[in-house]
Amino acid sequence: MHQTDTSTEQALTVEVLNAEQLKLAASILYMAYHDDPLLMQIFRAEQTDYEKRLRSAIREDLAAFWDAGQPLLGLMQGEQLLGVACITTPSSALSGDRFWHWRLKMLLTAGLLSTRQMLDKEQKIHAAMPAERYHMLAFLARNPAYHHPAAMRTFLQAIDHWVDLEPESEGIGVFVTLDKYLPLFHQDDYQKVCTLEFQTVSGTLLFRSKQPAS
Repeated sequence: MHQTDTSTEQALTVEVLNAEQLKLAASILYMAYHDDPLLMQIFRAEQTDYEKRLRSAIREDLAAFWDAGQPLLGLMQGEQLLGVACITTPSSALSGDRFWHWRLKMLLTAGLLSTRQMLDKEQKIHAAMPAERYHMLAFLARNPAYHHPAAMRTFLQAIDHWVDLEPESEGIGVFVTLDKYLPLFHQDDYQKVCTLEFQTVSGTLLFRSKQPAS
């Protein structure tokens, strides 16, 4: 799966991450989601071990994606990893409720309360989705060490193309807790489904319907 940006001499490509790239991917996700309001609430950012528990939860999420064979995608420019995306497929056991051994690992690393709140978040999002069979963009992050003005738009377009080719999927959803990121998805034909509230934090559920193959 490739997407080329003609404004640079070196192409941007989207590739499936390998095992050696997972550690860097976890670091990129941690930096991107460290200040996410919902994760700060779930993992209790006011406590001194917030960073440790958030890192552990992200590692467990990546391990769950890897073990389930779900798409872990990297936006590459040469050997540089510019971005990371984690996606669930319509037939995945990761869609909606998580499978039991992921829950057990989360209990050990994040704690009972955080695990329950994570599951509550996923159940509410799943119930509000306007489709029965869909992909979900669980994580999308840019590597702060590199800046490319078209990188994330290029990344989303490549993901769009990949979803549009999947016969089982009706489209792809994403839950956004920071309004500053909404224009990126609106430019990519994501439509607002609803606003969801989780205690003191609210966010916007968006959905992009699968487009017919051209």
